[in-house]
Amino acid sequence: MDFLARMTDLRDQGQPFVVATVVRVERPTSAKPGARAIITQDGALTGWVGGSCAEPSVRREAIKVLQDGKPVLLRICPPEKIGTGPQEGVLEITMTCMSGGTLEIYLEPHLTQPHLVVIGHQALAEALVVMGKALDYTVTIMGEQVTKERFPAADRVIAGLEFGQVAFTPNMYVVVASHGNYDELALEAALPSPAAYVALVASKKRAGSIRSYLEQDGLPAEALGRLKYPAGLDFGASTPAEIALSILAEIIERHRRGMPAAVIVEEEEKMPPEPETALDPVCGMTVEVDTARYTSSYQGKTYYFCSGGCKRQFEKHPQEFLQVESGSE
Repeated sequence: MDFLARMTDLRDQGQPFVVATVVRVERPTSAKPGARAIITQDGALTGWVGGSCAEPSVRREAIKVLQDGKPVLLRICPPEKIGTGPQEGVLEITMTCMSGGTLEIYLEPHLTQPHLVVIGHQALAEALVVMGKALDYTVTIMGEQVTKERFPAADRVIAGLEFGQVAFTPNMYVVVASHGNYDELALEAALPSPAAYVALVASKKRAGSIRSYLEQDGLPAEALGRLKYPAGLDFGASTPAEIALSILAEIIERHRRGMPAAVIVEEEEKMPPEPETALDPVCGMTVEVDTARYTSSYQGKTYYFCSGGCKRQFEKHPQEFLQVESGSE
């Protein structure tokens, strides 16, 4: 019952874990078939699947299973037995101690689906709730004018801004989509929390102003650094449904790849100006003015060329090329 309680607690906390079960042994081994342990993503092990020879290998491989998301049958055996048993679907590891026994342990990952928390009440919030449920996420919607009738797909509907009703966990992905109505209140509650992802639907200019406000209001820099804005992947989304898709795509990417909880997105950097260009009047090629090696002045105007050959042709008969240039305008 303690084992099951531990699994339940981890699920409630949104923590992924691996159940390791001994399925077969060749004596001498300390663990017996049916022995089990739970390994969390930090390597902590609860239960028993063997002593000091087996446990480090089980911890290490369990963490890999969490990253990969696929179960593994692990065989820990002496060097002389490596390769002597069935190999398909089996990961073999050499037993480092002198016990001489063999353990076969099934590593089963339990990966939690994200809990999507949407803070807002407009069309984008509606799209996020519907699409989040289509992905089989747990979905909570919170905000003003929020009702179960309007958001029937949500697992939980919280009308109002009582953020104390939400116990943010590491498995929560929070999207603030109130469009300026209560962005600051929502971020003050979500950013200091352990939520895996806190994103703001806003332009970089408005998000920068909100960050400045939160900083002046005393929100720590560490918490501010967790804010992702603009929310979503940048693939040109414009409608509420497309923006919702871009946000959920970003959540999937972070969840599946184990990306950091948040990435600081600074104010938009000033892009260098486009270089000034001119057309070579002879061949029509575009030439950068600042780096052009071949130039010629004619009647008070400078002309730029891609090569010395074009320059020579122009200087022999400039009017010929200027007439062509004039006729093309």
